[in-house]
Amino acid sequence: SSRLAILAIISSSNTFLTDTMKLNRSSDYGLQGLMFLAKQPPSTVLLLSEIALGAGVPQSFLAKIFLRLTQQGVLISYRGRQRGYALAKAVTEINLKDVFEATEGADLFDRCIFWSDRCVEENPCPLHEQWTEVSHEMLKGIMERTTLDELLKKALADVPPDCPMVSP
Repeated sequence: SSRLAILAIISSSNTFLTDTMKLNRSSDYGLQGLMFLAKQPPSTVLLLSEIALGAGVPQSFLAKIFLRLTQQGVLISYRGRQRGYALAKAVTEINLKDVFEATEGADLFDRCIFWSDRCVEENPCPLHEQWTEVSHEMLKGIMERTTLDELLKKALADVPPDCPMVSP
């Protein structure tokens, strides 16, 4: 699954980040949908129902996520005769930073992992400055460098060829 591929990429860079990074269901479902689209020929336009079925995620939830991914420039939404969704860029140009900022929020890399419920810029925790430096340099950098193509290759390499979720 894309979740396993992401964890493998992050953990190969830093095990601390693997243990502390928490993503919501929107990120998981969004990545599943994007991975399904990434397996199609370039510029393929698919209905949301086809993507949801192929990715194994709820269509109603995916619709909300894909709206945010479209606003972020990751997807293109088509209306009219050829309606549906397509990747806005090549899989080698879509990075996890853009995906996660769309699904988690633009402040994803600014959130404190130590005292997230009470650490804010105006009232920082004792580790705020260090975390900001680490998250911006390391975590954000990893996410900027990790593309959908890399995730897809990793997922396909780690899963038996007969697995319906990631087989081409």
